[in-house]
Amino acid sequence: MQPGPRNLITDVAGLRVGNAEDHKVKSGVTVLIGDKPFVAAVDVMGGAPGTRETDLLAPDKLVEAIDALVLSGGSAFGLDAGSGVTDALARAGRGFEVGPVRVPIVPGAIIFDLINGGDKQWGTNPYRGLGEQALENAAEDFALGTAGAGTGALTAGLKGGLGSASLVLENGITVGALVVANPTGTVTMGPHPNFWANAFEMNGEFGGLGPAGEPVSFAETAMTKAQVMAEIANTTIAIVATDAVLTKAQAKRMAVAAHDGMGRAISPAHTPVDGDLIFAVSTGEKALQDPLADAIALGHAASVCLARAIARAVYLASPAPGDLAPSWQEKFGGR
Repeated sequence: MQPGPRNLITDVAGLRVGNAEDHKVKSGVTVLIGDKPFVAAVDVMGGAPGTRETDLLAPDKLVEAIDALVLSGGSAFGLDAGSGVTDALARAGRGFEVGPVRVPIVPGAIIFDLINGGDKQWGTNPYRGLGEQALENAAEDFALGTAGAGTGALTAGLKGGLGSASLVLENGITVGALVVANPTGTVTMGPHPNFWANAFEMNGEFGGLGPAGEPVSFAETAMTKAQVMAEIANTTIAIVATDAVLTKAQAKRMAVAAHDGMGRAISPAHTPVDGDLIFAVSTGEKALQDPLADAIALGHAASVCLARAIARAVYLASPAPGDLAPSWQEKFGGR
């Protein structure tokens, strides 16, 4: 397996990603849109999720394909980003057909970044506008690190961010991941610059440091934001995607398997104060040759992509005025 040409989720043909952010607010929105509606599912393992329209993604629910997915900062305020995307898609004539009208189906999820050092004293909720702007910006190439919904993300002791990665399997199927890394736990190994996800790194995409040369204690593996900063803001939200033909039930299993990527890249993960959530997307272009074996391979590839994407999110974050934590590059750059 090798990364796709961009090493982004948009290596899955037919997908585009758009970012919009407000650096004064230290928050933003990221939108995934397809050239056509796509199959999607979701799996939630964190204890504090914030979501929009996720119930309809269950395998037994009516709608088989959706129009876009939204990842946003802003906690509950950020859920309004989906409204901006919905409005713009409606104007473009996209959506689920119900008689003479079309209703765009736009599920989403949020991170909590309200006390990350940004100015949140807005008079009008900015996320609807940011959602519409992110959709307008959708393209195959997009920024990582301090961008989109990852603009104000934090980890325990370092800035978080927006990350992405991809893999092309031996059978020609492509898998990609897109993540907003904002966990209460750490992404690096205690006081060391090395990433927990080091075993899955490809082509030096987050520094090529390998594992830490010194043992890491249990206390260091369990460190959280509460121990290193007064203000805390949590949750890692992600999308994994493939061009394989999947049902909603099969996409759900891919989302479940992809959570292993969070466990490999974040310590601790899936805590009561994180809303850890993964959407799974199928664009339905390539049939599975061996449904069981291919499903296992897809789940593993999704988890590997997600682990790499989380590390890339932190590795590529950039410093900004008013930050509560340094970026990886500020703290460890040059090593």
